Amino acid sequence: MLSLLPVITLAQATPTPPPTEIKVPQAVRVLPGQLDSVLVFNSNSPELVQTEGILLSTFPPQGKRTPSAHLNLPLQGRFDIFAHHIAKAKTPEDLRTLYLGVLLHNPSSQPVTVDILQAASYLSQPDAPFIDLPAYVDNPLGTVYAGPGSRAMTDILRGKRQQDFPAQLVIPPQQSQMVLNLPIPVKTLEPPINGRSTLMRLRSDRPVYAASLAMFAPVDASGNERAPTVEEWQTLLETGELSGPRDKTPTPPDQKKGQIIYGRVAGVARGSRWNAQIVDPPGIQPSNPNTWYLSIPPVGQAFSYGLSTLIGGTLGTGQVETAPMIARYPDTAYQAHGNYAIEYNLTLPLRNSTNQTQTVAIALETPIKEDKPKDGQLRFLEPPARQVFFRGTVRIRYNDDRNLPQTRYVHLVQRRGQQGEPLAVMTLKPGDRRLVKFDFLYPPDSTPPQILTVKSLNPSNSDEGMKE
Repeated sequence: MLSLLPVITLAQATPTPPPTEIKVPQAVRVLPGQLDSVLVFNSNSPELVQTEGILLSTFPPQGKRTPSAHLNLPLQGRFDIFAHHIAKAKTPEDLRTLYLGVLLHNPSSQPVTVDILQAASYLSQPDAPFIDLPAYVDNPLGTVYAGPGSRAMTDILRGKRQQDFPAQLVIPPQQSQMVLNLPIPVKTLEPPINGRSTLMRLRSDRPVYAASLAMFAPVDASGNERAPTVEEWQTLLETGELSGPRDKTPTPPDQKKGQIIYGRVAGVARGSRWNAQIVDPPGIQPSNPNTWYLSIPPVGQAFSYGLSTLIGGTLGTGQVETAPMIARYPDTAYQAHGNYAIEYNLTLPLRNSTNQTQTVAIALETPIKEDKPKDGQLRFLEPPARQVFFRGTVRIRYNDDRNLPQTRYVHLVQRRGQQGEPLAVMTLKPGDRRLVKFDFLYPPDSTPPQILTVKSLNPSNSDEGMKE
């Protein structure tokens, strides 16, 4: 019997073609300058926190139940506190709120004054969800962000102190105070996972000890959750163990072969800010070895400077910008890989040293990570890979072609292998100079390295960006 049912042809989904690798002849130069000596209390291990305990303590080990959890390093003068942790329900029924506490202790016989210069702390939900954003969005008011690290770094870049943080703490002799006591709730979320990113810039007139701690919310007589008290935090500090689960143990830095495991950071790093005036390296202008300007490249050519370069990812420069750890736990990172929350302040005194008018562009880019590019060629992907390797706001300041000062904040999202769109485009006549300042804080949840690129565009596509 002949069927009268209609014949339905199912459309076949067209498979997504794999990305094409693009090789770009582009020199990566050593970034001038260096990290400052400001200490950074860097609490990022374990990233996923599922047991109560000590995340990072610089207290003395004497009198503590777990002496190995205390690194015995007082902090004084300018120092930063960075904390980046995730809470996730271990079972569908265990929806307790995890609290993150940062405690400061005055060991002296005199009061200690701690100035909170800048501070920001945000949750993934609801403060700053990881939403899909375009690669390039102007962010003049700081209202564009994707993730708590992106939002917190934007605030600090703009010089803010969140209103929940006081301008100053005065800690009596032999006493402790909480500089942070905030929840990471999961109860109403699906899936029940949440994170918090925090950065504080502090200044203390006397030595203090610091500890970051994780505790599930205590409950009151009615069974309602409440914030832990300073006394409860103090008890946890004195009697607790290191929080878990522990992250992967890192590869020793002298290991030359095999896979590199960087590990998560839990310790005190040296270096909060990288300042540099970027000028011609030796040999570029041999007639003036002490030049104070940066010659733009010939038409159609570019050069770059590595940002947050690290072991195994120096892009041919041999330069590791990563902050060294001066105190750490044995199973955590040897260096502050990724330079989370470190600020870059770069000045580029551009000069057109050629005899023709040129259009120059400045961009941030994310080439494929490698230590020694072959034949001086950086590798990119078209289209870029799916993994987001950078999400955060950068600031660029310059005078435009009308000689009007511009200050632009731009939120960037870059995926692995992504070439950058211009942050600024300027036309320079022969001999013209233009000062450019580029600033950003390396955002948590990003993956290094990136590059800052200076490119002279071809006249035919000077309006089309960096890709040619």
